[in-house]
Parts: sequence; structure tokens; C-alpha cells
Amino acid sequence: MRSTMLDMDSRLRVACAIEKDETQASVGVFQMLKRRGHPDGPPPTISDGWGGIDQAMIEVYGRVPEYSGRGRPPTCKKPGADWLYLQMVKQHDERGHFAGTKLKAVFGNLEEVTQLLGETTSYIERSNLTSRLFNGRQVRKTLAFSKDIDCHRAAAAWEDLYYNLVKPHKSLRVRVHDIPNRKWKPRTPAMTAGLTNHVWTVKELLTSLPLKC
Repeated sequence: MRSTMLDMDSRLRVACAIEKDETQASVGVFQMLKRRGHPDGPPPTISDGWGGIDQAMIEVYGRVPEYSGRGRPPTCKKPGADWLYLQMVKQHDERGHFAGTKLKAVFGNLEEVTQLLGETTSYIERSNLTSRLFNGRQVRKTLAFSKDIDCHRAAAAWEDLYYNLVKPHKSLRVRVHDIPNRKWKPRTPAMTAGLTNHVWTVKELLTSLPLKC
């Protein structure tokens, strides 16, 4: 299973993990986020109705409450009071046809978390479609479907680099007025997030050496 964290504003894929099940993949994502700038708690998150993300949040960021001195000392981790996590659960009729969505606030107040995160995951679904078009290893019932997890991880890493740095997104373009014969300036998620100032080429991507942080 693959779990990917997407920044809503820039569409940047900020973390990705591939494991045998969705919960462990989500654990890998939050561990990566914890190392990259979210050490104290998970960022506000919206997802579909698949389970595992809330358990992953608690495993990575949860804390065991302090012992009050009465009864057995607590041993289970608990979520933070300020966490925000919203699920958009798809509803189906008796024939299995899509019938709408239902919002569920797993952590936080429903009104607060909905106002912050919105009521749609369409950009996530679009990213999933793009991912399957780029990476044949994720397409089920084909000869290209991954059977080796290490090869799958390598293909996913290459795909994310291309997505973030090389491929301009139409929804991220900005109108320009100082360039002759051009109305729009294309931008990649990495440009929108302020990580680079230009659209990379594949050659540049393959010949650049990343700095070890």
C-alpha cells in the first residue's frame, strides 16, 4: 500500500511511504513529516474514509498521559487535544453506486476542521490518477504491477521527483504581463512551495546531486 501526503496549497507531495498495509504506510509518512518540520504534532489532515491514518498519527505523535497517582498507570498513547483530522467518507446505495459523501471529524471540531480543510478531496483523487498514469507499477491487473516492494519504492521516488520538480500543473500557473506572446507562466509544485525558481528538465533532475541534510 502507498500513502502520500499532499500540501493543499502548492500540490507538493511532501511525504510518501510504501508498506505492506495502509496503516504502516501512513506511519512511514508521519515519521517522515516528524523529521521534516512537524516534530510536535501532525499537520491538519483530510483523507478519504479508509482507516489507518488516525492509528498512525497516534503511533508517531501520541503521548502516554501522566500518571495521576490512582489506579493503574496509563500505558496507551493518546491523541493531542489540538489535532485536526477530517475524513470524507463515500456513501453507496444498495447497488454499490456512489450516493454522496459524509464528513467525519476524527480529531477536532467538525465545523472548525471543515472550515480549515474544505469539503473535498478532489485534488488528492487527481494526484492519484496522475500517479497511476506516471507509474505503471500501481496499475492493478497488468503485467507492470509491482511484485517487489523495493522496486516499487524506487519507482515511486522517481515519480514524486518528476511530479514535484518537472511537471507544470495547469492549476498552479500564474498570469504574466511582461513577457511578449505569453499569457501564463507555468509552475510546478516545487516552484509554488518556494523550493525552486524554475521548471526542471529531466536531464537536470538526473545530473543534480542532492545535499545530505
